[in-house]
Amino acid sequence: MSAVIANEETLIIETPERVPLHFALASIGNRFLACAFDHALQTLAIVLLYLIFIFFGNMLDFGGMKDAPKWVLALLVILGFVIWSSYFVIFEWIWNGQTPGKRWLKLRVIREDGRPITFWEATVRNLLRIFDIMPFPFYSIGLISVFVSTRDQRVGDFVAGSVVVRERETEAPSFTQVFDSPVSDTALRRSFKQLDFSADISPITEGEIEVVETYLRRRWDLPNQARMWMAYRVATPLLYKLRPNYDPATFTYEGFLEELIHRYRTLNRFKQ
Repeated sequence: MSAVIANEETLIIETPERVPLHFALASIGNRFLACAFDHALQTLAIVLLYLIFIFFGNMLDFGGMKDAPKWVLALLVILGFVIWSSYFVIFEWIWNGQTPGKRWLKLRVIREDGRPITFWEATVRNLLRIFDIMPFPFYSIGLISVFVSTRDQRVGDFVAGSVVVRERETEAPSFTQVFDSPVSDTALRRSFKQLDFSADISPITEGEIEVVETYLRRRWDLPNQARMWMAYRVATPLLYKLRPNYDPATFTYEGFLEELIHRYRTLNRFKQ
């Protein structure tokens, strides 16, 4: 299993390959700005929803929202609640741990072991947001929790086992730098123990598999730390997309990519 160590403002995760990955913890200021931006979008969406109801109310001669039927008011309340409660859950699940605000400030929610959050973690951490936000809207409980936590976690993060980190793309080579370099060995081979995972890989596109293939061909031209970072960056969006089931005790990012490319080739060979 991966070992997790908190050190000041850096979360250090030791991968199964015994290579440490360093994640910069998101600052309170950046998290506040991202949250404020997201809440502003939520408020805008609810206001637009209200205006739409008023527009249709005038068309149906309600005479205003106060005179609207009770089912209309109930529907408005329900839709407003859905927007407010599901906004963070849906974005963090679909957008790989990011919301519009987090994407703007280059923040991301991940699990404490460095792996992508699932729908379960996204739901748990955001259902408890209503507790962290108290007294509304100052996030006092959440701020206290972040201050006393060594990993800057609010209550929702504690329960879900998640942390908020800053993207550190500058510490790894860019995709262009790696993929434009000369290829020293084009042969693909298994260098890690075969990873057994279950998932429907049919959603994988040819473009995505080309990225995996290019990385696997050129990874040994990279220093050890850069190779691991690139494996993490290539594998993470695919893990979010496929949501595979696997044994965390035997998981490695490179083992996952090796198994994925072999399964994809086998699947497409039978299709031809």
